[in-house]
Amino acid sequence: MTIRALHVASELYPLLKTGGLADVTGALPPALVELGADVRALLPGFPAVLAGLADLRPVAPLARRFGAREATLELGTLPATGLAVYVIRADDFYNRPGNPYLDSEHVPYGDNAQRFALLGWAAAQLAQHLDSAWAPQIVHAHDWHAGMAPAYLAAAAQERGRAPARSVFTVHNLAYQGIFPAHQFGQLGLPPAFFDMHGVEFYGQLSFLKAGLYYADRLTTVSPTYAREIQTLAQGCGLDALLRGRARDLTGILNGVDYSVWNPSTDTLIPARYTPTRLARKSACKAALQSRFGLAEKSDALLFGVVSRLTEQKGLDLLLAALPEIVTRGGQLVVLGTGDPALEQGLMRAAHAHPEAVAVERGFDEALAHQIVAGSDVMAVPSRFEPCGLTQLYALAYGALPLVHCVGGLADTVTDASLENLADDLATGFVFERFEPRALTAAIRRAFALYGRHREWRATQQRAMRQDFGWGASAQQYLALYRELA
Repeated sequence: MTIRALHVASELYPLLKTGGLADVTGALPPALVELGADVRALLPGFPAVLAGLADLRPVAPLARRFGAREATLELGTLPATGLAVYVIRADDFYNRPGNPYLDSEHVPYGDNAQRFALLGWAAAQLAQHLDSAWAPQIVHAHDWHAGMAPAYLAAAAQERGRAPARSVFTVHNLAYQGIFPAHQFGQLGLPPAFFDMHGVEFYGQLSFLKAGLYYADRLTTVSPTYAREIQTLAQGCGLDALLRGRARDLTGILNGVDYSVWNPSTDTLIPARYTPTRLARKSACKAALQSRFGLAEKSDALLFGVVSRLTEQKGLDLLLAALPEIVTRGGQLVVLGTGDPALEQGLMRAAHAHPEAVAVERGFDEALAHQIVAGSDVMAVPSRFEPCGLTQLYALAYGALPLVHCVGGLADTVTDASLENLADDLATGFVFERFEPRALTAAIRRAFALYGRHREWRATQQRAMRQDFGWGASAQQYLALYRELA
């Protein structure tokens, strides 16, 4: 039996990307299609989404809901993969320049509750044959933006006596919860009983993330370790009791890497292509990176890279505190990212003080991200918490040894270069246990020590590059979950 599944999300690479969510929604549906599933996606009609799809055609008008004057469901094709993608064309809601979630002052749009309620509601309508030619058996909702989809399916089940489709809800980051004032509940068109502690109510407000966690048939998150961590008081973000209560329905499935995009042997965005057996060409990427950022062009300087949102979650305050250790040992640091003004300023000050050793570029640039991963010797991902993390997976593929905090998906994917692990041919990077400057500094020192032992460094790079975190295995786990539900 072919499983029909609808993936519901706010972004999808290469149409629209603000973070790792887009990489997952861009890669997982095609991986499921390869396994024989019939998978489509549903996205809001943001300008970049509408512009990037081919053969867009109307499917059905959408009833006037949530204050949108006019809304239509359309269906197009993603040229890169052939994936069928539904879009909600509602210009009132989605035709806005810049960031899909924030206005020009970087403040969340005041109507985000209605904008993303429409996304969840449209998913439930598709499950009820809004498109007469296709309806999903599984509605797979991603993160808070799609969190209302399971709630609308549950409301339809109440009305009809049976669920129009089964639902899966994936948490990509529990810290982003889609919380809105209680008075907006009345605009969502849900039964009054849904505004309850056993429902969408969350400390007197309403939470789209909680809606997904409460009403979905099955829950997943993006690594096995994170699935355990979010059931604790420390990392449960106020939802740990609900998650412990649903522990039997919660599975941690590791995110994968799309190696058609992230592969140093075929990557057209980097200065030189290389493989585990032709690693010498990686040095050309390093020299180009040093030149691009105006760093001292020293081939023997240990070069650390960071491609990240500049936030405390990403542990960059800790890295800033440990930066003197890198500089005094003759190392270099390249940072690409934007975020917390205090962190941005701290890094810019360090770059100003050490122009030959530290360079910072604010913003995000996909091509430059590839060049930093290819040119770095070490990629630093010192996150306080990390649901899965994709940067360390890209780093492994490019032989840029990841330096990570032992949490979430980082713990699941990187093996520390301890003496024992080096001896057993297991080491792939540098892992520190305690989130404190001393522990990070010790890991930095281990990186310098291994870099001084050229043969072992090269063997560790080659081992890292041979790791396989492709989507195949993860897609199989998702498909097994769908089959169990359907």
